[in-house]
Amino acid sequence: MNISEIAKLAGVSNASVSRYLNHGYLSEAKRQVIEKVIRETGYRPSIQAQILRTRKTKTIGVILPKIDSFAVGNIMVGIDSVLEKKGFQILLADSHNSPEKELEYLDTFDDQRVDGIILIATVFTSKHLTELKKSKIPVVIVGQQLTGMSCVYHDDYHAFYDMTNLILEKGCRKLGYIGALEGDKAVGQQRSQAYCDALQQAGLPEQAEHRIIADFTISSGYEKARELLQTYGPLDALICATDTIAAGALQYLKSQNIQVPQQMMVSGQGDSDISAVTAPTITTLHYFYEESGSNAANLLLDHIAHPDMPAKEMKLGYAIVENQSTK
Repeated sequence: MNISEIAKLAGVSNASVSRYLNHGYLSEAKRQVIEKVIRETGYRPSIQAQILRTRKTKTIGVILPKIDSFAVGNIMVGIDSVLEKKGFQILLADSHNSPEKELEYLDTFDDQRVDGIILIATVFTSKHLTELKKSKIPVVIVGQQLTGMSCVYHDDYHAFYDMTNLILEKGCRKLGYIGALEGDKAVGQQRSQAYCDALQQAGLPEQAEHRIIADFTISSGYEKARELLQTYGPLDALICATDTIAAGALQYLKSQNIQVPQQMMVSGQGDSDISAVTAPTITTLHYFYEESGSNAANLLLDHIAHPDMPAKEMKLGYAIVENQSTK
């Protein structure tokens, strides 16, 4: 069975069948009759033949930092919702938060002729910039802003500036911040800088010293909360870079019989499942992860269809979700 035979059975042209198989424009009547014939005959197009004919693999490579992340999972839902409808397959590569593995996957995908790459990014090195610039296929970045590259990212700075102000408006005057890897521009640098700037604006610049770096784990949040309080004495609020870190901090405070929010307030980021099941529930920042994934997928498809299209940046908003840990 081939395209000509499908076209004959459906009473349409070969071109119409080709457009149907490649998700091109087709009237609904023709689409339905072709779909019926394909379903009844069990016809499956040859992938290799399609690649040779169109020079497209209908495959997108996605490089992600950690497969079991709440944020990454939701980004993938958004990516898949777009690509599946367009007939694309997804090839996943988990870097396990290793910049070296990201570089390896970028090079591998570039050589294996995927049609495009979505990079859910964390840390950019000079080698990343070189690899991205020399890529022969379109690349869209999610989660980080990089000048000259198409990217979809979140407004980390203003999100954490507003969260810090929320805590200050509730009367807290001795704050602490548990941040993340400083090499990560979004999660590390911008969130931390926003915390410092909000304190400076409030006339509390000395509080900016009350900072410590944690890993993205509950156990690290627990340990870093302990170190922060032992180093800087009693605090009345902890602002954490992620919900997971905040959950660990909450565990430590409970172990010390420090009541939240009566004696100390706690906030996180991500609006993840964990923020809703702790006791008390954690005040957090909602990011539109699924939308970032679907926007990135659509942007990548635009670049594939229009190779000369200039780079485009999309910055998404946020929402404060106030729960029990600050009320």
